[in-house]
Amino acid sequence: MRRWLSYPYLVWMIMFITVPLLLIVFYAFTKQTDGGIVFSLDHFRQILDPLYLKVFLRSFKIAFISMLICLLIGYPVALFLSSKDFSQKSTYLMLIVIPMWMNFLLRTYAWLTLLENNGIFNKLLEFLGFGKVQFLYSEGAVILGTVYNFLPFMILPIYSVMVKIDESVISAAQDLGANSFQVLLKVMIPLSLPGVISGITMVFMPAVSTFVISRLLGGGQFALIGNIIEQQFLLTGNWGFGSALSFVLMVLVIISMFFMNANERNGKESML
Repeated sequence: MRRWLSYPYLVWMIMFITVPLLLIVFYAFTKQTDGGIVFSLDHFRQILDPLYLKVFLRSFKIAFISMLICLLIGYPVALFLSSKDFSQKSTYLMLIVIPMWMNFLLRTYAWLTLLENNGIFNKLLEFLGFGKVQFLYSEGAVILGTVYNFLPFMILPIYSVMVKIDESVISAAQDLGANSFQVLLKVMIPLSLPGVISGITMVFMPAVSTFVISRLLGGGQFALIGNIIEQQFLLTGNWGFGSALSFVLMVLVIISMFFMNANERNGKESML
């Protein structure tokens, strides 16, 4: 009976995960010639063009900065919400989750209204006696939109781990003379590391491949690797090169996840 229950999930995995991945690998390593479809690495050689390498570096830089900002904001928020003395955590958690119920594209479009030349931010600057600032179509606008959209994915995993930490462990550290900073450094951070790793993964992976945020808030002036892949499939019709870019990006993300998981294991072993 249990085997039958797993069949729909297996069919779903084959249709929407395995088959698309195999198609990406097929198009990435082949090309159409007069003699038919042949094995080729030409698409990967094209990636070595300095233009595309620059886009890769920009994508990882923006994803890393966005992930770091999300961590610096999300960790204190999760620590605050997980406090046993805080009685209104449900309300604040709801405020964090509610934006995720809205369409991703709609949330990003909202920032266009806020950051435009006649938007709320520039109106506020004019009211305070400052001149207008060009917020839109900049790298900072892309980072801001990325942080806004993916911040809940950093807060919630860390919070879910912190809220399960045994209060007696913290009390024991305090009884042994540890102050608040030492408790945070020696107890809370090591025990919350699995949530931090999960949050980093959940923010970095979509941030490095996003294309909607950079297209709208960057105005096409700060193209990321996701934008290039989108163009290859939807505009130029070069599925081979788009698949090669997707394959390389997937490999780089997997390598990043491997190193993060390795650091998590080393952290646990050092605690033991």
